[in-house]
Amino acid sequence: MNIRLLSIFFFLGTLFIVAQTKVSGRVFDDNDVPISFANVIFKGSTQGTITDENGTFYLESEETWSAITVSFLGYETLDVLLDKKVTYKMKVVLSETASELDAVVIISGKQSKKNNPAIDLLRKIWEHKRKNGLNLYKQYEYDKYEKVEFDINTIDSALINSKLFRGMEFVFDKVDTSRVTGKTYLPIFINESVSKVYGDNIINKRKEVLKGNKNSGFSDNQVIIDFVDDLYSDFNVYDNYLKFFDKSFVSPLSRTGINTYNYVLTDSAYIDNKWCYNIIYYPRRKNELTFKGDFWVADSTYAIKEISLRASKSANINWVKDIYIEQEFEVLDDSLFLVKRDYMMSDFAFKKKEESRGVYGKRTTLYHNYEFDRVKDKKFYDAEVYNYSEDAFDRDDAFWNENRLEALNKDELGIYKMLDTLKTVKKFKRLYNLGSILASGYVEFNTLPLDYGPIFSTFGFNEVEGLRLRTGGRTYFGRNDLWRLEGFLAYGLRDDKFKYGISGKWLLDKKSRLIVSGGNRRDVEQIGASLTTSTDVLGRSLASSSVVGTGANDKLTSISLTSLALEVEPVRNVVIRLGGTYRTLESASPTFSLDYNTDTGVDSEIKQYESTLSLFYFPKRKMTGFGVERYEANDDFARLFAQVGRGDKDLFNSDFSYTKLQFSYTQPWQIGGFGRLYTTVEAGKTFGEVPLGLLSVIPGNQTYFSIYNTFSQLDFYEFVSDTYASFHLEHNFNGRLFSRIPFLRKFNLREIVSVRGVWGDISQKNIDLNKTDNPNTIPLIAPNDKPYYEYSLGIGNIFKVFRLDFNFRGNYKDEVLNPDARKFGITGSFGFYF
Repeated sequence: MNIRLLSIFFFLGTLFIVAQTKVSGRVFDDNDVPISFANVIFKGSTQGTITDENGTFYLESEETWSAITVSFLGYETLDVLLDKKVTYKMKVVLSETASELDAVVIISGKQSKKNNPAIDLLRKIWEHKRKNGLNLYKQYEYDKYEKVEFDINTIDSALINSKLFRGMEFVFDKVDTSRVTGKTYLPIFINESVSKVYGDNIINKRKEVLKGNKNSGFSDNQVIIDFVDDLYSDFNVYDNYLKFFDKSFVSPLSRTGINTYNYVLTDSAYIDNKWCYNIIYYPRRKNELTFKGDFWVADSTYAIKEISLRASKSANINWVKDIYIEQEFEVLDDSLFLVKRDYMMSDFAFKKKEESRGVYGKRTTLYHNYEFDRVKDKKFYDAEVYNYSEDAFDRDDAFWNENRLEALNKDELGIYKMLDTLKTVKKFKRLYNLGSILASGYVEFNTLPLDYGPIFSTFGFNEVEGLRLRTGGRTYFGRNDLWRLEGFLAYGLRDDKFKYGISGKWLLDKKSRLIVSGGNRRDVEQIGASLTTSTDVLGRSLASSSVVGTGANDKLTSISLTSLALEVEPVRNVVIRLGGTYRTLESASPTFSLDYNTDTGVDSEIKQYESTLSLFYFPKRKMTGFGVERYEANDDFARLFAQVGRGDKDLFNSDFSYTKLQFSYTQPWQIGGFGRLYTTVEAGKTFGEVPLGLLSVIPGNQTYFSIYNTFSQLDFYEFVSDTYASFHLEHNFNGRLFSRIPFLRKFNLREIVSVRGVWGDISQKNIDLNKTDNPNTIPLIAPNDKPYYEYSLGIGNIFKVFRLDFNFRGNYKDEVLNPDARKFGITGSFGFYF
């Protein structure tokens, strides 16, 4: 579940341009049919917009205008006088051009791909796109200014007079109207940053140095900033696909655009002394991830001068009612086009109805002072693991007055003061604290550096413990604490036993991320819930906490675990960890056995010390913070894990000597407009003779939840191995197929296909070691005859939050040899996803 998304909806909810002229309305033809994609501009200017699918438009300007001009191909151009500076809900009727009644060209429906001048220009854009931008130079550098804002929108009397804002009415003094949507909005958060960007196209390196950062609103606002930066990642309009909200939208400049969009050449004019053509585009089909809008293209270089993109209302994306993007390009040396200004606004809302209230998220980025071919030493671009500068977050007003590339207007400057005042209101503090609980899962105590939680683990259930009650907490002075302690206490009503765990970690060196950690836990868990995933000492698998399942969940283990580890990050995103664990394992259930043979008989308890050397590599991972715990700012990176573990009988009176090798590689793939593929491969081998508690259990799943990296149709301990190799493939088409089926299109469902398999083996010596007379002994079987596999067909985005997977067992389902094999099952999950 995207907790950050849920928290944004809960407690986010600015004020920018003080417009002098505002106008909104709808455009119709003589038959009272709305005209889509008509041009609406202030008369005598280049400031304008186009109507949406319903003929609706909104337009505003800082200047005062007396009329608007409305035009549409095949219709007479109409000038409409504006009696007032603010005119809403205007109705404009266009008449067909008398001389063209027999050959009216209407900008709706599918446009011809042949003999279309707009498409001829599009092909020229493809030919010249590599001749524009930063790629023309060996090195580049420029100044960058970015402003991130959040506002509650659709401010009306019902909201102003609601109990929610009683005692905080002063905030509505800052209400204004969006120049894009025409809706009123109220500022709740603003962040500004200034940086210097350097790049080298020869060695393919880029570095951004933060010079200053200023923010207001929530004290823990880095979560919001990361959230916005991840959603509004940098993009190139010339690319075939543009990624927003973890979705790939087809670019209107894409080479596949001809099959996705309709294009119409509507106008031409001089822009900054460049003769440009204006092309309107809109999608050919509904429910796909597409935009509508227009762009201006220069007639000689065929470079984009201006472009606007607005997501189609029917686009299959949740919680986002509107997406609007503008990019402006400047011309250098009469030929080179570079991005000058980038503006993006999203309207987050639970419902897509026009009148529903939501939250605007805005990002404005300006680029200035481009310089080229200034060579820097290669070491300059080497990534630093630690690059936090407190000075950058403590700049004075003089710095901002000098470095802002776009001055804040009077009302934007007032946001800081208003939000500082708001944070002193007790009622707002309570609302913020409740939102913080939903976001982090912890309850903060303002008088103590202590958080209670996580609250989502308070209740659990399994066959051994029955109803499980859990309480816990952690130290918390701030996001960037150099040390942290965590602990929990749990009690099972059925087994009448207390469990506990405590862990701590301390950041010894910021530059190398040298961390020492350790802890102790006595608990009940489902071992073998994963193959190679390394978990924290306080970790607990979902498999042992499920309320309902497909069968008895009684194969649980009582574990006493003590750990100590040292980790370092010598190179960014490369983590080396040296650890040692001592564990005691025994069955927690009378119907489950961990017995094994010894020289003197049978033993039911395992005592083992294990040393591990682990290597983690996360290419392209972005992290924020500099404390002992940091936070991932993106999720589109690969994860590689390799570990060698060594057990030695001569250390701490351990029972076994062995060596265990493990490897895993997880990679998300964005497959253009065909959705997202998530892949994982794992492999491992244990050298030596070990009991069941130390073998590699193929992770079954007896819950009704869809859990990635488990096998939905396998029972716990159905397959056990000492050598294994597995793969998991899951592809989400994001509704690309369902959107082409008329009766399914309106539901915005998403199709998901999964395939997973595993091959494993187990030596005869390990089988003999674990074969005892205990009737509850698990028969050790590995899928060594042929790889076990299963597949799933899933339907996601059911009511926007549910997913159902229909799982099929591929083999090992012989009714004689394996009569209890589950051939088919249904699992599901719940979450907030775009």
